[in-house]
Amino acid sequence: MNQAGTPPSDTLLARLAPEVLQLVLDAGEAIMRVYTSDFAITHKADKSPLTQADLAAHRVLASGLTALEPRFPVLSEEAQVAGFDERRTWSTYWLIDPLDGTREFVKRNDEFTVNVALVHDHQPVLGVVHAPALALTYVAHRGGVAWRARDGAREPIRVAPRVREPVRVAGSRSHAGDSLKRFLAALGAHEMVSMGSSLKLCLVADGSVDVYPRLGPTSEWDTAAAHCVVEQAGGQVTDTRLQPLRYNTKESLLNPKFLVFADAARDWRACLSA
Repeated sequence: MNQAGTPPSDTLLARLAPEVLQLVLDAGEAIMRVYTSDFAITHKADKSPLTQADLAAHRVLASGLTALEPRFPVLSEEAQVAGFDERRTWSTYWLIDPLDGTREFVKRNDEFTVNVALVHDHQPVLGVVHAPALALTYVAHRGGVAWRARDGAREPIRVAPRVREPVRVAGSRSHAGDSLKRFLAALGAHEMVSMGSSLKLCLVADGSVDVYPRLGPTSEWDTAAAHCVVEQAGGQVTDTRLQPLRYNTKESLLNPKFLVFADAARDWRACLSA
């Protein structure tokens, strides 16, 4: 599908946001029906877990987003991925992870999300992140719109204006390694806040933490929705050269190592080079 290069207008994004939110909430309900049952677990070729919840959420989102805006292709973790020869013609497309944090889902620790982003010109311009088991949702779109809803109560969010001491760092319950240990040693005094899935980026967006270093593998659908939330709340998502993270620029859909932060005055590069 060849896409015209005209960017989605702010008016279109504002119209799409509540409709995308409703689809994400519907996907969350489909996930929770499986979560509260005695569900089966299978594994993909890469050994990552797969459940009926992943597939049920994918069906809700893929059909709903296509009906909502047929001009934009859908790229989902739970569907066959188009090759780069086709994807490179997409200037605007939906990028979704129907169930981010399947390992958290299987552990039943509630820290899993539904992620939907609209990407234009390699950057997310609309993002919805929903944690159905936590009744927690983040919504953002271009124009500085970023808000969080907890148990139905909606409030605007903003990153912390400056790094606190000790630095509050988001980290993964399921992924850690030597690179992160070196980063933390270079950082100095810090407090770790462990969290699963894309919620770690959202902790930067709402000011709960100062930085989230992701120095292990992730895929583009893991980050795009929360990336939008971070940026519209005043933060940054960069690679280790402190260049903005970009999407759909190559055959592989793996992200480089990246950093999520609010305070650009901090010398993050020194910690990354440790």
